[in-house]
Amino acid sequence: MKKDQLLTRRRVLIAGAGAVGAAATAGVLTVATEDGPAGSVTTAGPQARRPLNSSAYRLQPLTGYGPPQAAPRRTLVRREPLLRVSGRGRAMVLTFDDGPDPRWTPAILDTLARYDVRAMFFVCGGMAADNRELLARMADEGHIVGNHTWSHPLLTRLTRRQIRSEMARTCEVIEDAYGERPEWFRAPYGAWNRAAFQIGAELGMEPLAWTVDTLDWTSPGARSIVERVEDGAAPGVVVLSHDAGGNRSQSVRALRRYLPELLDSGYHVTVPRRHYA
Repeated sequence: MKKDQLLTRRRVLIAGAGAVGAAATAGVLTVATEDGPAGSVTTAGPQARRPLNSSAYRLQPLTGYGPPQAAPRRTLVRREPLLRVSGRGRAMVLTFDDGPDPRWTPAILDTLARYDVRAMFFVCGGMAADNRELLARMADEGHIVGNHTWSHPLLTRLTRRQIRSEMARTCEVIEDAYGERPEWFRAPYGAWNRAAFQIGAELGMEPLAWTVDTLDWTSPGARSIVERVEDGAAPGVVVLSHDAGGNRSQSVRALRRYLPELLDSGYHVTVPRRHYA
């Protein structure tokens, strides 16, 4: 047999053994998105364990070659919540708490869609669990969904275990309905403590408060809500409103008035981006 034929046959045998080794490790796949590695995904169905032959075992490490994995993202533990956002120009952020509520949230989403504006919704897990389709719509329309605990308790009166349960359960519902785990959280009533900051960071979330409180939860009238937003408007401002927790018809009417006025005044209403350590 000629030398070149021997080399060709040897290459074929090595390639075949490599295919066996690759097939043996195909049960777990690492997938990536535009934002970086998304984690490991196990193929569907039960995976039968098959003994590897000696060639597959020797060649298995070769299947590990590929792009380096990104370092895990870290969230700093803060001592106080963020009150403003940084950005170029006259950027502002609109936030809505306590929902989603099928009576008021769709009208707010309709107004935001009309002006092609993105906002943040800090949802309560109990409300989100009953209105998952609204979280799916928020995802489709580019809004940010944050964690506002499960039942809107005063965190400063809870144990660490209770705080974690309130936050973790809500994270799970958001991930299931919205498609991603939340990157932001807000303490009900703005009552923060050290445990809330620590547990929020452990769950990968940044604390975001607000700069302008519309006080819409007091039902002051749509005109009063509009005036508070317009008087407080400034670059980096975070506006607090509500889309649940009571009759929010005034909040809906006010948004229809102040949003186009903000845009006409040159403000860019947007959502913040996370900066990881």
